[in-house]
Amino acid sequence: MTQSDSPAQASDDIGEYRATLEMDHETAVEHVRSAFTDAGFGIATEFAPSAMLNEKIDAGRDPYTVIGACHPVMADRALDASAKQMGALFPCNVVVWESDPGRQVVYHISIMKAAMQTGIAPDDEAMAAIATETGALVEEAWGALETAG
Repeated sequence: MTQSDSPAQASDDIGEYRATLEMDHETAVEHVRSAFTDAGFGIATEFAPSAMLNEKIDAGRDPYTVIGACHPVMADRALDASAKQMGALFPCNVVVWESDPGRQVVYHISIMKAAMQTGIAPDDEAMAAIATETGALVEEAWGALETAG
């Protein structure tokens, strides 16, 4: 597996991560799932909008999977810090799409940072700490994408 893009954050404002994995779609989805579970996230949901769109409207979409990862401790703290409004953005989605056969793009933004920017969560020290700690966990998972699954 090679990674075309750096696993480092592309935009600190929204905690954006993007990587390209040289492997088939199902292998990439399993690799991303494993990286996030190894970093302490649970997989709350997983679905393939491409499959649904191809079935329902014959969209002809290439493989596209949304992996809904959730770190229970961070989610619990975020719910308290945001007067329960943070749940509107749960889970933390990691998206995997096929850009070319054998090449998958993996994409994620920080829902904690997005929540602070939109006012769903307060832009205060408690929420900033949650965003920083969650970011470190995502960075750990992202670092694991560099190794073959």
